[in-house]
Amino acid sequence: MLQALMDYGSGLDSEPGFKAREVRWCIELATDGRFLNVLPLGDGKRGQMQPRCPDMHNMNAGGKSHFLVETVQTVALLFKANEDSKKIAGSEDKHGFFVDMLRKASNAVPVLIALANTLEDETRLTEVREALAHHKAKPTDWLGWRVDGVDPRENNTVQAWWREWRRTDMGNEPPDSAPSSDNARDGAMVCYLTGEAVQPLPTHPKITGLTGVGGLGTGDVMVGFDKAAFGSFGLNQSANAAMSAEAAQKYADGLNDLIRNHSRKLANALVVHWFKEQVAQEDDPLEWLNGFESQEQTEAAAQVAARRLLDAIRSGERATLGGNRYYALTLSGASGRVMVRDWMEGRFEDLVCNVEAWFTDLAIVARDGMGNARDPKFMAVCGALVRDLKDLPAPTAATLWKVAVQRLPIPQPLMAQALARFRTDLVDKDQPPFNHARMGLIKTYFFRLKPGGDKTMTAYLNPDHPAAAYHCGRLLAVLANLQRAALGDVGAGVVQRYYAAASQTPGLILGRLTSNARNHLGKLEGGLAFWYETKIADVMGRLGDGAPRILDLEGQGLFALGYYQQIAALRAGNKNTNAAAATDTTDQGEAK
Repeated sequence: MLQALMDYGSGLDSEPGFKAREVRWCIELATDGRFLNVLPLGDGKRGQMQPRCPDMHNMNAGGKSHFLVETVQTVALLFKANEDSKKIAGSEDKHGFFVDMLRKASNAVPVLIALANTLEDETRLTEVREALAHHKAKPTDWLGWRVDGVDPRENNTVQAWWREWRRTDMGNEPPDSAPSSDNARDGAMVCYLTGEAVQPLPTHPKITGLTGVGGLGTGDVMVGFDKAAFGSFGLNQSANAAMSAEAAQKYADGLNDLIRNHSRKLANALVVHWFKEQVAQEDDPLEWLNGFESQEQTEAAAQVAARRLLDAIRSGERATLGGNRYYALTLSGASGRVMVRDWMEGRFEDLVCNVEAWFTDLAIVARDGMGNARDPKFMAVCGALVRDLKDLPAPTAATLWKVAVQRLPIPQPLMAQALARFRTDLVDKDQPPFNHARMGLIKTYFFRLKPGGDKTMTAYLNPDHPAAAYHCGRLLAVLANLQRAALGDVGAGVVQRYYAAASQTPGLILGRLTSNARNHLGKLEGGLAFWYETKIADVMGRLGDGAPRILDLEGQGLFALGYYQQIAALRAGNKNTNAAAATDTTDQGEAK
């Protein structure tokens, strides 16, 4: 996993001592240091990612600031209202350190004199501060510079000076090396990622962007050993997983870039994915899974798009994709540490095949019986398990994601959850019970129970299904429609009153309901009464020796499918007939 992240980070111009930062503001100065303007960066919601921002080491010591690119609070001394006096004093110390660093660097890069002069001139500094306040800059926003239209951060001489100053400040030791006395005879250890003899990095760069899933605003550690109980063989800190500063910087920069640009939140977890060789967005199967709609996808369903791509790979038309690999990582934060919930990797062709199978297995007839429902987005499937997406646990989302990506069976607890939600919404007339994604998930559970798939599990009604539980559900659907045709809307009808009991003990309930159906048949015209009588007899003929007395969880799932698919078939068959009024209209629109 770390190797793949390091390989990804290798293409990001990664180097110890530098870091990409989200910079929100740029201060423009004239060559003589006169303040010209404040430029907002980014799109208004997010700042502009700027590479090679100098990253100061040992910031925990206090009083230090980063070089050249820092926060508005440190550079301009702009504070929020009623800021704590200690924090103000600390920021003033950092401001002094920032200006001092500019003075030192100006010996090698004279253009930086303008920056230092501006920040030491109270009149000019006030002018900068007021301009930032006018633009509603936040104290924690990052700020950069342009002097005479040029960003000094991009100056090669500035970068060279920073490297040398950093090396000297660290005591001429190899950059970021751990103390050698307790780790190895000469301090050298084998890097876990490169296999080379290196000076192990004591503390690794932090991973940012996990605040929405339990992470800290200051960042979280991917590899860290801050307690003696986490170490072994007397090794200090991250020497327990020895890596060079370069290797650690690359994996951290890689993951930070993925979190910012290629991540998706699933409940309280974050999923990132990437490929060994770059893949166009329209060819990314995981974007289809998440509901991405490119111009091509507006014309074709995700399932069809996956099949086309598979055919192109296997025919040699897109042979380069066949040798590609995918990587997917599920993350959250916990007490300052990065929690890896799942890691997946494999062949690109297998990924496309698995995503295509996901949509194929989820395929279910639409609630109106007129064709299949549209391919559901992944979060729609997650939402089918709970009343509200905010109630979805992170482990559940991570499990379902792995099921989709690796073509695994649906865990029974998830099927039970979907079934419980179906039952609850069906009884509650204020909730739309026929959620397409939910019914597709229940169907997928049964389809994936057998190797190669259960062929009796079809998207549409299967009158020849071998399970009596399935036909029990069909019978309840017919009886419910019969009641509606005979009596109209009676409020709490057969389904609201008897579904839960009938789906668990059909042998005790369905017989009573069938007997009562005679009363309903007597209220219908002859042709319609005969049609319902024939339909009831046909379904009951599929029960063999009779309805089962008790249904287990799987039997209840088959009951739900039979009920839903029979309702859809009745709706499709009764269009433009008098029986159309008999169809159940309690569900309007897709839940979640």
